[in-house]
Amino acid sequence: MPFDRTAFSDKIRRSKEHLAVDNSEIVTETGISEARLATLMSGSADPTGDEVLILADFFDCDYKFFISHEKLAAFEETDSLYRKHGDLFSKADRRSVQQFLYLCECESWLWITAGKRTEAFDFVPRGSNYKAHGAQAAHDLRRRLGYEDGQVPSDIFRDFRRLGIHIFRRKLTNSNISGVMIRHPNAGNCVLVNYDEDVYRQRFTAAHELAHAIMEDTAVNLSLGNDGSNLVEVRANAFASHYLLPPEFLRSIASGVSTWTDTVLVQWAARLRVSTLMLRIALKERGVINENSFNALRGARVPRDQKVDPELANQTGRTRERKVALLERGLSFHYVGECLEMLRAGQISRGRAAEMLLISEVELHEIEHLFSMGEAK
Repeated sequence: MPFDRTAFSDKIRRSKEHLAVDNSEIVTETGISEARLATLMSGSADPTGDEVLILADFFDCDYKFFISHEKLAAFEETDSLYRKHGDLFSKADRRSVQQFLYLCECESWLWITAGKRTEAFDFVPRGSNYKAHGAQAAHDLRRRLGYEDGQVPSDIFRDFRRLGIHIFRRKLTNSNISGVMIRHPNAGNCVLVNYDEDVYRQRFTAAHELAHAIMEDTAVNLSLGNDGSNLVEVRANAFASHYLLPPEFLRSIASGVSTWTDTVLVQWAARLRVSTLMLRIALKERGVINENSFNALRGARVPRDQKVDPELANQTGRTRERKVALLERGLSFHYVGECLEMLRAGQISRGRAAEMLLISEVELHEIEHLFSMGEAK
């Protein structure tokens, strides 16, 4: 089948739009001349192999997609995201979203290659009580994943992956964006959590986006602040609250607490890795505390420097700094571990491993040194 110049030029054009870059930036970064770029974008000539690789690298895409006749990519979903919320995404954040989608595609390939099995879960909301939808979905999913009624989930990111959902954390410049959920036509459900938020908020955002992934059929969702008027967001909040703080557990700890003070609230919030606000609301909604107690606890907070990221536990000094830099770039230790495992097994080349980690082969040596066998979880 002959090379489709029109399809190639269209992929370049749409990639440009998503990343909000112009021709001069492409010319500067890739070394492709302005005249040659104009020729390729007009569909007047076939690209060379090197040009395909260079442009795919610039746009953070798999080069095979650029030369294939495949039309499926996250273009439609990304178009929808930016049509609705484009003004919220800086150029840097658009690049972050593009790289996030690329990582999801890579992880999807890793899972297929490794024969990873995932859990099936279907939930169909019934009735008009959106909070009840969220509570029931949380209860049913917890049961599906084997949690006891009063058991608190320790690793929601692992739960995501058990369901076949790709989840990555990445630092975004817009602090108003908590998370993004995109249904990738090839990789499936993909969730991006803003790593700039404190780690407790990140867990809540993850659970919130999980609700969107399992209860809705929309192509994209962007989590911002909600004043309570958006019932879909209310449902997602209810799901997150009931999933992270099951009612049975709250009732069990309530029996051992005679008086809820700021100190007690902070201790339990830190233990459960949730914000004191989320815990206060859950305690009130479950009937554990009344309105007066709820208001009296309004000033309690877990200090941010005491909120430990589980992926950074026991990490200190230069090692910790280097691993924080990886997390800010969207490279979870779980994903790094998946790539290194495939590399050690000889199922991918060093060049391919570096591409999948968005780094150079020189950096790959550094990451191999940073992560010993079995360290990335």
